[in-house]
Amino acid sequence: MKHKQWLALIFIALLSLSLIACNDSSAPDTSPAETTDTPSEATESADAYASGTHIRVGAIRGPSGMSIAPLMEWNNEGQTANTYHFTIGGSPEDMTAGIISGELDIAAVPINVASVLYNRLEGEVRIIGINTLGVLFILDSSDSIHTVEDLRAQTINIIGQGATPQFALEHILRQNGLEPGVDVHIEFNSEPAELASLMVAGNVQIGMLPQPFVTTVLNRSDDIRIALDLTEEWQAANPDTQFVQTAIVVRTHFLEEHFDAVKLFLEDHSRSVAYVNANPERSAALMDFYDIIPAEIAAQAIPKSNLVHIDGNTMIPLVETILTVLYEANPQAVGGALPSEDFFFLG
Repeated sequence: MKHKQWLALIFIALLSLSLIACNDSSAPDTSPAETTDTPSEATESADAYASGTHIRVGAIRGPSGMSIAPLMEWNNEGQTANTYHFTIGGSPEDMTAGIISGELDIAAVPINVASVLYNRLEGEVRIIGINTLGVLFILDSSDSIHTVEDLRAQTINIIGQGATPQFALEHILRQNGLEPGVDVHIEFNSEPAELASLMVAGNVQIGMLPQPFVTTVLNRSDDIRIALDLTEEWQAANPDTQFVQTAIVVRTHFLEEHFDAVKLFLEDHSRSVAYVNANPERSAALMDFYDIIPAEIAAQAIPKSNLVHIDGNTMIPLVETILTVLYEANPQAVGGALPSEDFFFLG
């Protein structure tokens, strides 16, 4: 997310919640009173096989960044065996550039970008896990959208042209007998903050946005409601699968040199996600402290952000399903070809 986009999000959040900047000089307490997985346990379980490896990790402001907020704090407190350097970027392009240049070792990226990187770098990128399932929702201020069929003859504004949001929506439309561009007119906005602002201002009636922008818009306008959850619609169109949106990738060279440290990162990430989901209020304070998302927005968005940790064999059918859908919609959306079996790191 570019600087101007982040400012736009902050502006909307300020309008909706009358936020007052009040960060302390130290991060919020993360002692997990409600959880059994503690940072010290993560360290103890990993010390036997990895210690002190420096790993540069990137994530985007929003759900993928939200999932690592506790891990950022544990790292800063010296409670991890690995030493992490985190980069919180504003867009998928930030993560892509970091992986290609070698400035990042591990990064959270949209699922189609993971495949694009694999193809572009000729297998020098592996997918090691899934960290976000569906976070896309269709919002409506006209109170006319209750089913996918209700989108017939309507105009919907969306973000993500040429990426997962566009192709997932088009797939769902076709599965419900609607042809994109014929039965439903789609307008594209370049940034979520832009579309959120247009909806709040009443200039767009029907829009598709991800969390946490959905929460921001709902807080700002009583006239806007969630009409459709794209995760539910995806599962209705593709039974026995889940709507994968963001994956974690690692540079293959780094993986080969630091195999155990990457396994340790997966343990750390899993505990971090579990902590966020079990402790939304304290995690939201961390997200604010680390400039990922304002606390008030984060606390409301966390339960709807589908933050997960899925790795190993479990992730394979989930990833393969969505990449196949995207490939059939536009091969270039996944880099021109579906990845080979070696795309998956199974530990």
